[in-house]
Amino acid sequence: MGEIDDALERADREAFTRQPPKTLKGQIGFLLRQMKTAKAVAAEIGVTADSVNRYRRGARKHPPEDIAARIDAAVRARWQPQVRKRRRKRAAATTGITVETRARFGYTAPVGTTDDGRFRRLTVHLPPAYARRLFDAREQGAGDQQLRGIVAEGFKEVYFQDGGSRAMGISDVAINDIDYLDLDF
Repeated sequence: MGEIDDALERADREAFTRQPPKTLKGQIGFLLRQMKTAKAVAAEIGVTADSVNRYRRGARKHPPEDIAARIDAAVRARWQPQVRKRRRKRAAATTGITVETRARFGYTAPVGTTDDGRFRRLTVHLPPAYARRLFDAREQGAGDQQLRGIVAEGFKEVYFQDGGSRAMGISDVAINDIDYLDLDF
């Protein structure tokens, strides 16, 4: 996973209307209902099926930290899929996506090229078309570079060119270093 994919996942989780199960037994029970077999759950979290059954029964209550983190991540990834889908659909159709970042932006312009731009802290609201492109690319398994390209193209249009009213000579914008990135939709 890349930085943009991680930010999309974090933004997706903000849509939860209820919190996911907190207890180990509740988390394992949820995963078993979703994945149907202890073997499938075990493969997902990297333990044996016997360990999954021990967690389910309560015979084992404290997994190692890395296993507990994998269990929590697996639960959160499957929690409230309809709520997530509805929120993504609304962002792609009407509301768009807000990107807050501190990153180094490079650009190509008629006077020259720079890939060593300065760090900028930006909060930019991208139109629904960019949200749709981001979600579609992520669904199709796009890499971090492709997702960065979509965000950079949105920044070029909305921030650098201000919707066509300035800096029309900029032909390409690239996000070279990301200090942090947060998305909201």
